[in-house]
Amino acid sequence: MIKKILLGVVMCLTAVTASAEFRWGPVAGANFTSYRFKQHIADVKMSTGFQAGLMGELMFPGIGFGVDFGLNYSMHGSKINFGDKKVWASDGFGNEQVWLHTIQIPLHLRFKYTRLSGLERYLAPFVFAGPVFTFHVGDNDVKALEYPGGTVAIQFGLGAEICERWQIFASYDLGVSYEMRTVKLDNYSARPSTWNVGVTYLF
Repeated sequence: MIKKILLGVVMCLTAVTASAEFRWGPVAGANFTSYRFKQHIADVKMSTGFQAGLMGELMFPGIGFGVDFGLNYSMHGSKINFGDKKVWASDGFGNEQVWLHTIQIPLHLRFKYTRLSGLERYLAPFVFAGPVFTFHVGDNDVKALEYPGGTVAIQFGLGAEICERWQIFASYDLGVSYEMRTVKLDNYSARPSTWNVGVTYLF
């Protein structure tokens, strides 16, 4: 009985996947990042960075649901005023611009509304949400900070598809693990908080 159920599930998934539409293309945009420390140990100001990479989209016809995934390079960071605290000012740190170079792998569930009586061929709104896995590959070497090998965020976003090719979007990343921590003061850690805007062209 269990084998029959499993076989039925596999057959259904195979049929749905076979009818799914896969597209891919380049994506690029800007990001606006700040950080939340466990305690207020320094003033943090948002900085503007950028990201670029590739995105794939797999949509299942008739239901509007699908998934998307990507591989992106991201440069993001913030300005942190260590000079306000004697513990860092005594080491020569001031208002430091922090930049991180990372590889990001987003994985989203998305819904695209396409029942617009033909208008969807020109404009189709969509929403998406899912995790973003970020891997640290470099930084601008601010000695007051150290970084883990990677971090995880949950991304929520919305956008619109234009003429069945272009997609514009905006999203928010809520960091669920820390992306940096101070070397002093018992390694106080900070989670990222990032807004993104971007554009994709799908083949």
